[in-house]
Amino acid sequence: MISAASVACSYRHIPLPHKKKSISFTSSSHHSFCSLSLSSGLHHFFKMERFWTRGALDENKALVEHLQHYGVVKSRKVAEVMEKIDRGLFVPEGNPAYVDSPMQIGYNATISAPHMHGMCLELLEEHLKSGMHVLDVGSGTGYLTACFAMMVGPQGRAVGVEHIPELVASSIENLKKSAAAPLLKEGSLSVHVADGRLGWPELAPYDAIHVGAAASEIPQPLIDQLKPGGRIVIPVGNIFQDLQVVDKKADGSISVRSETSVRYVPLTSRASQLHDN
Repeated sequence: MISAASVACSYRHIPLPHKKKSISFTSSSHHSFCSLSLSSGLHHFFKMERFWTRGALDENKALVEHLQHYGVVKSRKVAEVMEKIDRGLFVPEGNPAYVDSPMQIGYNATISAPHMHGMCLELLEEHLKSGMHVLDVGSGTGYLTACFAMMVGPQGRAVGVEHIPELVASSIENLKKSAAAPLLKEGSLSVHVADGRLGWPELAPYDAIHVGAAASEIPQPLIDQLKPGGRIVIPVGNIFQDLQVVDKKADGSISVRSETSVRYVPLTSRASQLHDN
């Protein structure tokens, strides 16, 4: 069963089979979302595969409802925000916006699959309350930065950092069309050109930090900019990657746990990223 699921999991940003009881992945042949219990067997896997190939999800609300149905999104707050921030505004034109798959956005960057966005929002929800500060490293198209901004509200601060100027410019245009536009206009939401490995110290410390690319190790500046009681969600590793949850305790000590195995593009320098393009 592990090998069958592993074959299906060929896209970046997708959870791979791991030691937890429940796993989720995107089918490479149909760009569709499945949920598979490790104890349910291959029969259940192929049954679900057939169900999801009936047609692409063509509406943002329907996509969120499916993520709820399969247990990826459990929080009502996360669901409401994902419904308000239309993914279609952040996906390059001509791509199926509401299919649960990562997509290339140029410059060797991707927008993550919706179930990964949902998972990260769920992991950070308690650190995205009204008035809190959140940093989105590798903000790409701006989608998740917009979701973060909606969660912390006008009294909070949501900061996106991206080292490709063209992506920053296009993400700002995306944000202007979205439900987060008022937050961008009034300044509680902002996106900046910078090396995300260095964070954004101007608005530190942060209650939540999300990293959208895989680091070989957790960057120390991000740990330093995390508020005591705060949380980082970051993919870590090279060939083999884990989505790690980093919590800073009140005394400043750090605890780290692995949530799931994933495959992300690398967190690297602008020059290295463009060289590989």
